[in-house]
Amino acid sequence: MKPVLYGSLWLAAGIVAGAAAVETIHAQAGAPVYQISLQNVTNQDVFSKEFVPAARASIKQYGGQVLAGSKPIAIEGAPSVTRVVVNRWDSLDQLKKWHASPEYKKARQIGDKAGKYQIFAVEGVAAQ
Repeated sequence: MKPVLYGSLWLAAGIVAGAAAVETIHAQAGAPVYQISLQNVTNQDVFSKEFVPAARASIKQYGGQVLAGSKPIAIEGAPSVTRVVVNRWDSLDQLKKWHASPEYKKARQIGDKAGKYQIFAVEGVAAQ
């Protein structure tokens, strides 16, 4: 009877340890980070045909996700930019790695000919 009891205890301990490990991994994942880009486009042709495809390819390559991008729609006050983009990243480190990447730097050289940009990161809220 003792081997069955010990086996049952080890099984229960393994289940508890596994559940705790899964919970720890979920807690470490944390909330996403959102990148907000405020853009004043001065050359729409270069912007849409050259910069956007290169920038979006680099975002995808580095694990980001484009969520929105358009002319801002005024709800209160007048927009100070011609375009707003929102990208989602799993972490601030991931966003920074993309921003420093050679792929984005190359895209940005094109983008600098098409407008001016401000880029911010905001932390998301963990799912409740």
